[in-house]
Formats: sequence, C-alpha cells, structure tokens
Amino acid sequence: MTCGILLVTHPGIGPSLLSVATRLLRQLPLKTEAFEVPFDADLEVLLPLASAALRRVDSGEGVMILTDLYGASPSNLAGALARLGTPVRRVSALSLPMLLRVMNYPEQGLDQLPATAAAGTRNGAIVDDA
Repeated sequence: MTCGILLVTHPGIGPSLLSVATRLLRQLPLKTEAFEVPFDADLEVLLPLASAALRRVDSGEGVMILTDLYGASPSNLAGALARLGTPVRRVSALSLPMLLRVMNYPEQGLDQLPATAAAGTRNGAIVDDA
C-alpha cells in the first residue's frame, strides 16, 4: 500500500496543480485529491469536509498533506486534520516540482515522502541568467 496525498490550498491552486500533473504524467500513481479553503472560511465548519477528503485518499498507510503557505488558513486546517487520528505529515510550499517529485516516488512511505517533497521544491527553484 501507499500513502495518500491531500492538497489543502487557497482557491484555485490545488486543482490547477493536480490538472497539470495529471496531464504531464497521464495518471497519478498515488490517490490524490485537492481541497480548497476559501479566503473567508470558518475552519471549524470546513474540518468535517476536509476530514472526509482525508479519509477518501487514505489507504491505511496515512496521508501526506501538501499546503501552499505555512501559517495560512489551509496550513492551519491541515494541522487540525493531523490531530484527528489518521497518520499525517504536513509539508508546505506546494509547487508543481514538489507534486511531480512526490508522484515519481510512490513507493516511499509517510516517513520518507515529506523529505522527497521538500527536495522537489528546493531543487525546482532555478536561478537562470538568461
């Protein structure tokens, strides 16, 4: 089994990244879903909906939650999800290089995959003089 991936982001970010990743890879090797957090959201109201999304991607090995901005509402909601009992790891600074890197290592478990995700974002940032 593999861990699930839940993107918890501001509106438009998660679904767009999933769309591009799916187009590039043709099929995502990990069970993945995007959950958008509106700017004026009440996190207590969203928690049960986000929890349902978490359960949909969990195959029993836990879920890595990717958020766009640490400390913002999506990241805070991810933190609340982590306290509900399902094994969860949260990684912030979601980017397309991060998501593609995660999808290229589906055999990694919840212990290794967060470092792989972070490396995807770090290694995806290139300064080019062109």
